[in-house]
Amino acid sequence: MYIACAVLAVPEDKRSAYEQAAAFMADWSMKHGALEVMEAWEVDVPEGKKTDYRQAVQAGEGEKIVTGWVIWPDKETFEKAHEAMAKGEGFEGHPGGEPPFDGSRLIFGMFEPVLTRGR
Repeated sequence: MYIACAVLAVPEDKRSAYEQAAAFMADWSMKHGALEVMEAWEVDVPEGKKTDYRQAVQAGEGEKIVTGWVIWPDKETFEKAHEAMAKGEGFEGHPGGEPPFDGSRLIFGMFEPVLTRGR
C-alpha cells in the first residue's frame, strides 16, 4: 500500500469549485489504479500553541483547511499514474480556470503504512 496525503487551505467561497476539481481528480485516480480517495473539509480545526494545520499551510482569513489522501495498491501504480498525469492523459473534461486554492501552500507527501486497523 502507498498513500499520497495532502493538506491545503481553500477559500470558503471556492468550496464548490474545489469539490468539482476534487471529484474530477478522484475519478481520474480511480481510473488509474487508486483503491480509495478521501477529501475532507474543515469542521473543527483548533489553533495550536506551536504549530497547527492553519500555520502549516499559512491559511488566511476566510480559508478552510482541507485534507485528504489517495490510497494506491503500491508505489509502482502511483508512479505510472503520476507519469500519465504529467503527460496530461485523461484530462479531457477537467474543470477549467484557475485552481480554487494556492498550490504553493499545499503540503503533499507519500507514505507507507506502519499500522492499519478497520476496513
